[in-house]
Amino acid sequence: MAEPIISHDPLYQLLRDGQIEQFNQRIKSGQVTDLTGCDFRHMNLQGLVADKLDLSNCYFRQADLRGIDFQGCKGMEGASIHGAKISGVYFPKQLSPEEINLSLQHGTRMRYRN
Repeated sequence: MAEPIISHDPLYQLLRDGQIEQFNQRIKSGQVTDLTGCDFRHMNLQGLVADKLDLSNCYFRQADLRGIDFQGCKGMEGASIHGAKISGVYFPKQLSPEEINLSLQHGTRMRYRN
């Protein structure tokens, strides 16, 4: 598996700078970004609107994901959430509670159930 990416994409950089609302507005206005495989370690992503974002293979180690609704995202398969804050998070229904717990506790990559 490839190392997590720190992209030069301007929308990804907004997230790294904590400008979640500006990111949400740009996505809502139709701007497109590729976040697959990106590094979100230790980032506070509270307030992120994840609808239609592809977060596959992303690395969320110790990120603050509280309150995010990931149900409308394109995917989170292969993502890792080791040590993340996940209170109030809605995960995609394809992720079993066991997969989420294994990733949270041990850093495994989450796999969708068939």
